[in-house]
Amino acid sequence: MNTIFAREKRREMLFRILLILLGAAILSFGMHNIHRRTDVTEGGVLGLMLLVDHWLHISPSISGPVMDAICYALALRFLGMGFIGWSALATGAVAAFFRLWESLPYMLPDLSGQPLLAAICGAVFVGIGVGLIVRQGGSAGGDDALALTISHVTGWRLSRAYLITDFAVLALSLTYIAPVRIAYSVASVTLSGLLVDFVKSVGKKS
Repeated sequence: MNTIFAREKRREMLFRILLILLGAAILSFGMHNIHRRTDVTEGGVLGLMLLVDHWLHISPSISGPVMDAICYALALRFLGMGFIGWSALATGAVAAFFRLWESLPYMLPDLSGQPLLAAICGAVFVGIGVGLIVRQGGSAGGDDALALTISHVTGWRLSRAYLITDFAVLALSLTYIAPVRIAYSVASVTLSGLLVDFVKSVGKKS
């Protein structure tokens, strides 16, 4: 009986790992092939990675894990090691897949001339990718950890903490992205957030 139980646990863990890897691949693919090329950005740590990439020319495969580690360190006392463990796996996977996509030619058409389409397509990749990771109990970046910390320190609702971090990064992104593109980015952030929530909860019992 114990052997069967252990086998089921291993199978469940392997399935969770595979879904996190799939989510990381989808997320990083969209970030590299759409967001990075079209100046339609994201909020939170994802948007900050693109900001650093633009101004300091530091690849998201490097800056992402550093930013995530800082956020996780700040929020470790509020989250628990299970969340941190799955999130660390996701962070490493996103960085590895980002490096892979960087080594290959772009695989999607350049949507720079169609910012609305870029915003929608980018949001789909981010929403599905992040949603798959969050569904498995992890985080695709330090956004969740940072938002939880802000919520705890300020007493704000978690949704408000997310909103503040997203819009702070979008405001900073005005240093290299035209205001009209930021408007499309707001649409992308909103849609990706809805998709994350849908992918996280679809098929689950209330």
